[in-house]
This record gives sequence, C-alpha cells and structure tokens, in this order.
Amino acid sequence: MIVFCLAFGLLAGQMGPKGRLMVDFFVVLNDIIMKLVGVVMWYSPFGILCLIAGKIMSIENLATTAQQLGLYMITVILGLMIHAIITLPGIYFFFTRKNPAVFFQGMLQAWVTALGTASSAATLPVTFQCLEENNMIDKRVTRFVVAVGATVNMDGTALYEAVAAIFIAQMNGIPLGIGEVITVSLTATLASIGAASIPSAALITMLLVLSALGLPTEDISLLFAVDWLLDRIRTSINVLGDGFGAGIVYHLSKDELDKMDAERNVDLIECGLAPAPSPRHKAEVIIPEEDYVSTPAVVETKM
Repeated sequence: MIVFCLAFGLLAGQMGPKGRLMVDFFVVLNDIIMKLVGVVMWYSPFGILCLIAGKIMSIENLATTAQQLGLYMITVILGLMIHAIITLPGIYFFFTRKNPAVFFQGMLQAWVTALGTASSAATLPVTFQCLEENNMIDKRVTRFVVAVGATVNMDGTALYEAVAAIFIAQMNGIPLGIGEVITVSLTATLASIGAASIPSAALITMLLVLSALGLPTEDISLLFAVDWLLDRIRTSINVLGDGFGAGIVYHLSKDELDKMDAERNVDLIECGLAPAPSPRHKAEVIIPEEDYVSTPAVVETKM
C-alpha cells in the first residue's frame, strides 16, 4: 500500500495540468476528513463517558473492580518508574560510561513536555532542542534516531500493554502460564511499534494483544477511566528512551562522524570551496637547565 501510494503520487506529479485535478481532489478529500475528525474529537468525551458508564453498569462488584483498577495503575506506574530510573540509565551508563543523571537533566524539559502533551510527535521539537543544545548531541544523530524512535521506540507503551493484558485476564479469572505471559510480552512489543505517536493510541493496538490470547476486548473500555494519567507517564518514558538511545548512538559513532567531517573539509579545501587552514606555529621547546650543554659559537670569517 505504501509503495503504491508513493508511485501514484510521483506519477500524478508528472502528469502536469491533467494530474493537478487528481491532486486537488485528494487535497480536498483530506480537508473534509480532517474536519470530520475534528467534529468527532469534540464529541469523543461524551462517547468515552458512555462506554465507561455502560461497562460500570455491567459490573456486579464495583468496589472490588475499583480496587483492582487501582492496583493496576500502581503496577503500571511502578514498572514505568523502574524502567526510567534503573533500566534506561543502566543501559546508557553501560555503553557510554557517563553519568545518566546529567543526561536526564538535559532532557528534563522534553520529559515535562511529554507529560503535558501525551504525544511523542508533539514533543519532537523540544526533544531536538534538549539533545542538541543541552546534551551536545550531533544534529545528524538526533534527526534520525529521535525521529524514528518517536514512531517505533515505544518501550513505555509496550510495558503498559503487557500489564493491561494481564490485568484484563486476571479480572476475568483467566489464568496465564509462562508461555502466555511471554506471548503477551512479545505481542505487546510488536504492537507498540505500530502505535501512532498520539494520545491514547495504545488502546487501539491493545486489540491485537488481547486477540492474540483470546481475551475479551470489550474490557478495554474500562481502561479509559485511568488512561488519561497512564498515557502521559508512558509517553514521557518513550521520549526519555528516545533521548538515551540518541546519546548511545552518538557515543558509538562520534569517531566516525568526526572522521567524516575531516574528510569533508579536505574535499572542500581541494575544490576551493573552503579556505586552507593557517600554518601552525612551532611550539617552543624548553630545555631543562641541567640538560643544557653550552657549545662554543662558530664565528664565520670572511677572507
């Protein structure tokens, strides 16, 4: 589908005035769809309220379910905090041998922005700024690693989906063995790669995880009640993982990047596009007094 769309767009652009009609059609169609999405987003809180209300009305023991939901929230938050405080800094220190606390301090603004927006894509400009200006990461690394990571590196989302699937199974009295737990973890990891970097996108990919184990998908509506908080926390962890990943990649590729810059400068000088560097002055050699041996001066005489 992606290849077809790319080929279709390239050919439409080469058709001249005839292809312009097709391009205008899709531009107008996109505007119409975006306006429809805007209307749906305005009324989505009422729809979510009806979903949650319908699920609550079908629950027999509301107090027990609320307690289970609270424990589920605590489990997800603890798991995300362990991942952010121990796992990610540990991996960063293992590869770079640098203080991860200093790196996190440089990422603090992006982390707070992710908490507020609940979107990795919306946080991208701040993430670029923190990495390039505060942590001095090369722009070539950040523009590639962070841009790709905002789409596929959803480690916080993967953890959330795995815990959510296990929670739904336990709430319905469905026992899960070691094999099922491993399947949930792998499926959640793969599903998180396909999750869009927008708020609450993980609830959509949760359908894949639940369907892989045959768990009831209608219980996802119960997670809407607490997802507004968990979504912000897991998004901040996703952004933090992107930042640590960019720091590791820059550390491993720094020598190669410096070599590429040196070769590029040489090529520019040879082509006359850059001035040649000024000759360096020779360093003055200071001879210790005890090692100094005086020699008689040789006087050249002219005959």
